[in-house]
Amino acid sequence: MAFNHKSAIGNRKSEMDLVLLSHGGGGRRTQQLIRDLILEHLGNPILDRLDDGACLDVPERDLVFTTDSYVVSPIFFPGGDIGKLAVCGTINDLAMQGAAPRYLSLALILEEGMALTDLERVIQSVARMVRETGVMVVTGDTKVVERGKGNGVFINTAGIGIRYPGVDTHVANARSGDAVILTGTMGDHGVAVMSRREGLNLETDVVSDVAPLWGMIEPLLREIPGIHSLRDPTRGGVAAALGDMATAAKVGIRIHERALPIRPGVQGACKLLGLDVLNVANEGKALVICAQAQADRALRILRAHPLGRKAAVIGTVTAETAGMVLLETAFGGERIVEVPLGEDLPRIC
Repeated sequence: MAFNHKSAIGNRKSEMDLVLLSHGGGGRRTQQLIRDLILEHLGNPILDRLDDGACLDVPERDLVFTTDSYVVSPIFFPGGDIGKLAVCGTINDLAMQGAAPRYLSLALILEEGMALTDLERVIQSVARMVRETGVMVVTGDTKVVERGKGNGVFINTAGIGIRYPGVDTHVANARSGDAVILTGTMGDHGVAVMSRREGLNLETDVVSDVAPLWGMIEPLLREIPGIHSLRDPTRGGVAAALGDMATAAKVGIRIHERALPIRPGVQGACKLLGLDVLNVANEGKALVICAQAQADRALRILRAHPLGRKAAVIGTVTAETAGMVLLETAFGGERIVEVPLGEDLPRIC
């Protein structure tokens, strides 16, 4: 049964159609929201206990723990929504540490006046991703802020995963001579969110790439134990992620403009908005650094997965220009790839 709320009369919404401050007050309305909406879609034996914490049976010792918050605006965008983004983003943070995702927390900060139908749509999206990936939402929280002090909903998540034995994909592990692989096209997420926010009429429909990456990363780690580094280029895009890797490993990274996979619609939107596509956020891509001798094998494995069909070697790690990323342009020149000072596109994730 979906969340039981009365229909509004005409175009006006009754109190029963909206999030109210009392939904965050810990009383009967909070209990109803949790029971009839959250548990209806996300219930499982651990979450159903409704304790203030989750007791987990995790016999393995090599755990990975991550947390993140999501404030994307708008909360619904081409290819996804804040619920899907929260689950995938947390799973991907675990995957970049070589960890199979197991458990998630889900904390909702709701704005008074949000339509309960929109909230249910977000929760249904979370539920779809949970079913698809096999992770469990085992604990959470709900708070409500006054009207005008939120964006409908903000989400905070935490995730626990089990790291593959012997895997260490720390960004400082990049070595001179390594290949740099990007698992797909750049900038799809940032452009999709911005196009909806600004009402851009793009000639080519661009949808967010938001997706859970563990299904693509797991066979890579299983077949190539020597993967050196993984990083998902979210806020700050490929430029920020490569900059972090170069700085941490004290190496240089040289990438090739002609090798960068970019959809024409994304390229056009970035030109229209005056954005460098290297700085635009992604939510379903990974940067993989591995030994040059393993690059072809890594590409075959990645391209065998639907999310990795556009995977490409985009550059190499060098011993020169430590801490710096250089781009070889399509015209034969080169430029420094600067790590952005802030977000060109705020409220993307």
